[in-house]
Amino acid sequence: MMDDIKLSSAQIAWRAAQDMEDGAYVNLGIGFPEMVARFKPEDREVVFHTENGVLGFGKAPPEGEEDWDLINAGKKAITLKPGSAFFHHADSFAMVRGGHLDLAVLGAYQVAQTGDLANWSTGKGGVPAVGGAMDLVHGAKRVAVVTDHVAKNGSPKLVDKCTMPLTGVGCVTRIYTSLAVVDISDGHFILREKLASLSFDDLQAMTGAPLIIDGDVSDLAVPVL
Repeated sequence: MMDDIKLSSAQIAWRAAQDMEDGAYVNLGIGFPEMVARFKPEDREVVFHTENGVLGFGKAPPEGEEDWDLINAGKKAITLKPGSAFFHHADSFAMVRGGHLDLAVLGAYQVAQTGDLANWSTGKGGVPAVGGAMDLVHGAKRVAVVTDHVAKNGSPKLVDKCTMPLTGVGCVTRIYTSLAVVDISDGHFILREKLASLSFDDLQAMTGAPLIIDGDVSDLAVPVL
């Protein structure tokens, strides 16, 4: 697969951001998922939550103007919006476990057609612990994944069954990839959008489980970023 026919990370994040609902309370996973906040539609109010204890934070500050007492769970500098709140780490996880988050957006190594998620590893170069992800995938009302469609070695990330350690079972409902938007329903991958330049057969060949067409499949259209 040529890089020029797949979306960039910024474009994947943009597409995921368009589905955040007005008034939603949202947690973004460490790393790539944090980019989703950049593309929040201007006409929507979204309250971002970070598990180290901040609710309602804003954009990253300009370089050189960081206050390193104000960071998110990924240790990146943040700013505060009017009405922002600080609280204990334990209270933050009580919000997660109590079902008060509308959406969690996470990265993935693998997602199974049953909605199982594997997004952590103790291998070299990986985050050395699962962190709050196990709480997020079962505490948030909806869990979405942003990811490249295939791994760096070309193997599918959307699979029949995860072979890596699981973060959660049956938790993911939508996947935004570099090639497509896929829903998970009744143990199947349901194709909702795909790049117009990519045939269904080519997309299926890069997917480790059957893609089901249920209704119209729209073109995956994103801006140049």
